[in-house]
Amino acid sequence: MPKFQSCFSMLPSPEQLRRIFPLTFLVAFIALVLSPIGITDVALYAQDAGAAAANPEQDSLLGWLLNSLGFEYIIVFLALSFILVALFILNILAARRESVCPAELVATFETQLDNKQYQEAYDLAKTDESFLGTVLSAGLARLSSGYPQAVAAMQEAGADESMKMDHRLSYLALIGTISPMIGLFGTVHGMIESFYEIANGGGTPDANKLAEGISTALLTTLIGLAIAIPAIAGYNILRNLVQRRILEVSATSENLMGRFEKVGNKK
Repeated sequence: MPKFQSCFSMLPSPEQLRRIFPLTFLVAFIALVLSPIGITDVALYAQDAGAAAANPEQDSLLGWLLNSLGFEYIIVFLALSFILVALFILNILAARRESVCPAELVATFETQLDNKQYQEAYDLAKTDESFLGTVLSAGLARLSSGYPQAVAAMQEAGADESMKMDHRLSYLALIGTISPMIGLFGTVHGMIESFYEIANGGGTPDANKLAEGISTALLTTLIGLAIAIPAIAGYNILRNLVQRRILEVSATSENLMGRFEKVGNKK
């Protein structure tokens, strides 16, 4: 057992994870977004390497992508991806069993109730910042008014904590909704630029400007979907996890406080 404890002590703390993982996932996300285009064009890019060397004015693939997206779309998509990763990490940390229903709190609280140390049990739950600690402290605080009142207080505290977790999760769904809309906006923007060039280019519109508008339309759609898909998937996965944690808190709190049911009925 000491060996396992020493191994776990080497793991980074949640505060360190909040600082390290967003940047790491952001870099990985950018690579994931750019990889489909890079993989698709790698053969053609290798074949045209000699032509690119002979023509120094030809842009690199990354330069072409940046120019096609434009500064405004790059800033917006980077901001959305960074917020998405940060929210995903924060929701994972908030949905851990240690943050919602810690086993150590359950064992200590039950031991104190068995020893009739009710004030100590209340102080323990009150100082614990977990979901379960908030629910138990609310129930014990109203226990003097009767068991039904204590149950109502626990339900109220549980509903409040559940709402906080749902609100935090809802921002993932919001990003999953906004991102494809921004991609669609970029699609319309790029097509308008292309048709404007056709309308004002006479009989021979500039092919490069046409390509710029079409590439803007396609790339913004691609990146918008690349952000929206993991956002929606992460939202649904975490929502199911949160619901399981809430049910676990409900069952555990009822089991711990159920011993006071007869006392409340007598009152």
